[in-house]
Amino acid sequence: MSLRFLLIFSAIAFFVDQASTEPLRVLTFNLRYATAPDGENAWPLRKETALGVIADFAPHLLGVQEALREQVDIVAERFPHLAPLGVGREADGGGEYSALLYDRGRLDVLSADTFWLSDMPEVRGSNTWGAGCPRVCTWARFVDRATNDVLTVANTHWDHQSQPARLKGAELMAQRLGAITEPLIVMGDFNAGPTNPARLALAKLGIRDSFADLFPAEANAGTFHAFQPQAASDKIDAILVSSVWRVTAAEIVRGQPGQRYASDHYPVTAAVELASADKERGDDK
Repeated sequence: MSLRFLLIFSAIAFFVDQASTEPLRVLTFNLRYATAPDGENAWPLRKETALGVIADFAPHLLGVQEALREQVDIVAERFPHLAPLGVGREADGGGEYSALLYDRGRLDVLSADTFWLSDMPEVRGSNTWGAGCPRVCTWARFVDRATNDVLTVANTHWDHQSQPARLKGAELMAQRLGAITEPLIVMGDFNAGPTNPARLALAKLGIRDSFADLFPAEANAGTFHAFQPQAASDKIDAILVSSVWRVTAAEIVRGQPGQRYASDHYPVTAAVELASADKERGDDK
């Protein structure tokens, strides 16, 4: 075997090993719909700031909420390696998306779909629990090319008005995702804080807040600010992970003082890896 071949082989092995140990980067981001009459915070004025958040974090998985089709398309065009999944929540497939965008260089899709948070989950646009508008959950099963692991990811946006609709939606998601035995990530704008009964119903899946995992003292740090620096709600935006995931990093992206807001919600990030990766590396954790 030639020295040149050995060097090339060693370089390939190094980069494969690096890829296999790189945590999966996840971002949940309520974009605020593009046609909202937000004045100086309107989408055309903050679009580049929002895209900058995505560029800076470089997610392998991105869940967006309140995104119109034009916003999903803008993200996909700016980041062509991110492929979108999902449909709009209205009966005709339009309206706001809770889309999943995935890094096609890291992940392969096995299956994907959207269901409605109603007692007719397969009926597009259905709304039977008194929510202010139809609500959806978009999910997908992926193979992680770096590790060959199969994982399921779900993205949702619960209702902002009706607690019964949030609770019923949580129960439906728990029922649909409850049979999954593979690693699970659930993200979204839940319009409910960590102690809300709807969030507790979803937690029965055995999932925990990745940010609170690293920063328990800030477990309920507000993520909705309505473009007001002093305003902060409960931590309604979250990336929830099952017990097999180890959280290596997490952040509520508040931006820089004086910078234009990316949205009326703070984006939330997490970097996660399967706990089994520690054993493969020989880590004692």
